Amino acid sequence: MLRHCFNWKKLSICSAIGYRWDGKQCRLFFRIVPDSYDSEKLIDFVSQLRREFHGRKVILIWDGLPAHRSRLMTEYLTQQSKWLTVVRLPPYAPELNPVEGVWGNIEGQELANRCSDDLGGMVKGVRDGFTRVRSQSWLPLSFLKHAGLSFG
Repeated sequence: MLRHCFNWKKLSICSAIGYRWDGKQCRLFFRIVPDSYDSEKLIDFVSQLRREFHGRKVILIWDGLPAHRSRLMTEYLTQQSKWLTVVRLPPYAPELNPVEGVWGNIEGQELANRCSDDLGGMVKGVRDGFTRVRSQSWLPLSFLKHAGLSFG
């Protein structure tokens, strides 16, 4: 059981792995928000990615989250087509999403058997997990390989 003193009923986390075109470098991005992600929060996350990549071309591989398919998101993505290409994963195919490997890894290490009195303890576990994954540059590349994806 998780007890907390916050007004938040839950936390949601959005994450992305940025791979360089030749696979020699990658970066991990994430954001934690109270409640659920909606289109506006995701648009803000993608806008932040654009700043991080300094307008370079990006291919975004996305699952079928409803906020990824909303009218507002579709309109936003259309306006971003000069730098952003979106590839949608088939429904119910988390094994094709490298970010799922990040989550499985963090859940198996930093969040395994964690019992927190508040959401702050869970946030710390997530942050520690992302820090560890970031520090092991080979790990995000292994998630890509595990998903059956490669640079060719």
